Amino acid sequence: MSLLTLIILLPLATAGLILAVPRNFRFGIRMLALASSALTMLLSLLLAARFDQAPEVDGFRFVQEWAWLPSLGIQFKLGVDGLNLGLIVMGAIVAFAAVCAAWEIRSERDKEFYVLLQVMAAGVLGAFASIDLFFFYFFHELALVPTFIMIGVWGSGPDKNYAAFKITLYLTAGALIALVGLILLYVQSGAKTFDWVALAKAVQAKPIPSGEQSTIFGLLLFGFGILVSLWPFHTWAPLGYGAAPTPAAMLHAGVLKKFGLYGLIRVGLPLLPEGAREWMPVLAILCLGNILHCGWVAMRQKDLGQLIGHSSVAHVGFIFLGIASLSIAGVAGAVMVMVAHGLLAALSFSLHGYFRHHVGSTDMTQLGGLLARMPLIGTLLIMAMMAGCGVPGFANFAGEALVLFGAWKTMPWFVVAAAWGALIIGAVYMLRGIRSILHGPVPAGFTSASDASLWRGFPMILLVACLLLLGCWPRLLLDRVRPGVERAVRIAGFQPQPGESRGRPGIGVRLPSLPGTEPRLAAQ
Repeated sequence: MSLLTLIILLPLATAGLILAVPRNFRFGIRMLALASSALTMLLSLLLAARFDQAPEVDGFRFVQEWAWLPSLGIQFKLGVDGLNLGLIVMGAIVAFAAVCAAWEIRSERDKEFYVLLQVMAAGVLGAFASIDLFFFYFFHELALVPTFIMIGVWGSGPDKNYAAFKITLYLTAGALIALVGLILLYVQSGAKTFDWVALAKAVQAKPIPSGEQSTIFGLLLFGFGILVSLWPFHTWAPLGYGAAPTPAAMLHAGVLKKFGLYGLIRVGLPLLPEGAREWMPVLAILCLGNILHCGWVAMRQKDLGQLIGHSSVAHVGFIFLGIASLSIAGVAGAVMVMVAHGLLAALSFSLHGYFRHHVGSTDMTQLGGLLARMPLIGTLLIMAMMAGCGVPGFANFAGEALVLFGAWKTMPWFVVAAAWGALIIGAVYMLRGIRSILHGPVPAGFTSASDASLWRGFPMILLVACLLLLGCWPRLLLDRVRPGVERAVRIAGFQPQPGESRGRPGIGVRLPSLPGTEPRLAAQ
């Protein structure tokens, strides 16, 4: 059994063990979940450490497969390349931090909560590790169902039930649209398999007609887009995350939401290149809606949870911009931002949960002066806000800079608008949040607010350390991302322009036909 298989099966096995533990053994249940998530995180780090030495099969490492339904071409097949390695490691780290954050939750249904949390962790890790598109989709649904239940049962706030209903409606619709696209891809490819490697070889040998590619890519774009909160289908995200229990918000916003973005890069670009070219101008316009509209709405929020939710949706726009650039630099930057955004979203919602649990309010108009009473949490909040604004030194800066460089040659005005949104709008809501919560006099009702202990603050410190590590040493991830991105771009037929080095992520590798730009398609 490979390391990758262990990483997915360990949370599932832990969920089964917790079911067998008596309900009144609450400490034992929590320790079991904590030990399992810590071991999963260590195994993912070991996977990353051994990545370069593992033998490569069809571009993937740690490949393991078992036939499941041979008559339909469905197999349980796992593998790692540059596109998903960072997401798997990030997902395991966020899952560990989410279990640590769950320590504060007290409920008569602790047992069910930790079972659902472990199932959710297994689902998100399995979705990113699956090479077979059937299990890629299956694991996503496995993680999605606990999200709905946890918001409905353990959520908080007056809009809890409405948030659970809305997020269920939106995400179910998005998942169904994406499923139709995947089934059409299966049919049109003629490969009679869901194996991504076999599908890639089939469409390279006999490309899908342009009209069908456009239809399938459109379904995947809007199906995955709804799952990712692509503007204007984003309204479920701030509401759902504001009402969700902290661990569920950390795992969903941090990790599971990357499923749709990863799907576009893994499936849409290499297997449907003509469809991608046709839809990229639309995606480029919609991603500006994320960056500008959602950033503007974030500035107007009075609740910390809503501010974090809208700013999180705004940052997703940079990932879409990197994908829309159709360049190696842009797509590599998008993968970098996906990892950075996952760590930052988990950190931000962990801080939001701390304020909700220990201060009793997240209304920024009622808070103030908490930096003096909570120096550790206040410092972590400042660092999270700085990372969200793309301040140099954090992983977000490295990824967003790469996205902007990758998109510059083809979409200069889009890049200018996106940079303005990040620098100006982002700085305004960051400074407003810091001033409202951390500075000024302490309101009478919050004089007893206390700082986090080292144990409670440890998962947040871990997330900040990861952001700083990748920000100061981005090659740690980018050197492993590059081969996977180059392979996806090569399969799609997006060739580098003359004079560009293939040894590192380049700029403007393949240029889409955007409004007001010259199409510069390299000969294939």
